Amino acid sequence: MTVKTTKSSAAAPVAVPRAKGPITLAIDIGGSGLKAMLLDSTGKPASERQRVVTPAVPTPPLVLGGLDELRKLLPGFDRVSIGFPGVIKRGTTYTAANLHPGWVGFPLQLELEGRWKKPVRVANDAAVQGYGAITGDGVELTLTLGTGMGSALFTNGRLCPGLELGHHPWLKQTYEDYLGRRGLDKYGKKRWNKLLQDAIDQTARLFNWDHLYIGGGNTKKIDFKLPKDVQIVSNETGLLGGVALWREWS
Repeated sequence: MTVKTTKSSAAAPVAVPRAKGPITLAIDIGGSGLKAMLLDSTGKPASERQRVVTPAVPTPPLVLGGLDELRKLLPGFDRVSIGFPGVIKRGTTYTAANLHPGWVGFPLQLELEGRWKKPVRVANDAAVQGYGAITGDGVELTLTLGTGMGSALFTNGRLCPGLELGHHPWLKQTYEDYLGRRGLDKYGKKRWNKLLQDAIDQTARLFNWDHLYIGGGNTKKIDFKLPKDVQIVSNETGLLGGVALWREWS
């Protein structure tokens, strides 16, 4: 799929053939970009991926304005799935370490349902990525390497909610301090890769996972050979898992 960057809500909607419904508007809220794609009922893309830049000060009103832009570009959906970088409970965002304090306790699901008049489900962004990547066999862990570090753990395809490994103490700081964008900028690519290798080994000892999936924009910085049970997944995986929110939580 071609990635398009939109700078204005005046851009024309994307014309796509009508796919088998219900059609899900899948959204991935990130620290640098807001991405969206339409998915058919099987979870396959029904449009190209669209992207707008995350506001420099990502308050709820400004981010919601960016989501309105994406909505205009991708009309014709029946429901919405959102991956958000933080702890989510019943559609409310409880943490947002890499966005803005205004997101703490924000009722994102209810806000968008009222705003767009469509049913909405919200989950942690790494969890949505995981739904798009996992096989559903055994213990599977997903890590997202972007502005911060997201994580999600699955057992036989079922999500273990609430995992925030990025904020767990590790070495002298936290996993996110070393493996997020701050760590990459502070320690440089060579040291960052060594830390990532150590983290892969540490999480294997901690969770005894059968497979590890690594996603996010900073996967392109990885320069070492991954173990056979570790796999890099594309950025689109964070959108492709959106249909699972309706399948798993029905």
